[in-house]
Amino acid sequence: ALSGGERNRLHLARMLRSRANVLLLDEPTNDLDVDTLRALEDALLEFPGCVLVISHDRWFLDRIATHILAFEDEGRVVWREGNYSDYEADRRRRLGAEADRPHRLRYKRLRVG
Repeated sequence: ALSGGERNRLHLARMLRSRANVLLLDEPTNDLDVDTLRALEDALLEFPGCVLVISHDRWFLDRIATHILAFEDEGRVVWREGNYSDYEADRRRRLGAEADRPHRLRYKRLRVG
């Protein structure tokens, strides 16, 4: 029997070999060893279609992203051409010192009824 991580890697390999033209990957770097991570990066860089990746792995995004769609504070959505480093540089330019300052998220109470 395969472990959960092994099943995920097998599913990822099958998906990359399929003839799909769009891939949606949610946190694809979770549970990957270094060799598998490198293979995934190389496969995505060679992929002829569109890949939408949801990830907190900034280094991975820096390697594979050509555009960033970021959901920032207060529900603002930012579209930026380039990799994650390009997005971060733009964010620092736009927000100045505020970009590096920790902040609390504000939640709105939900009304029932």
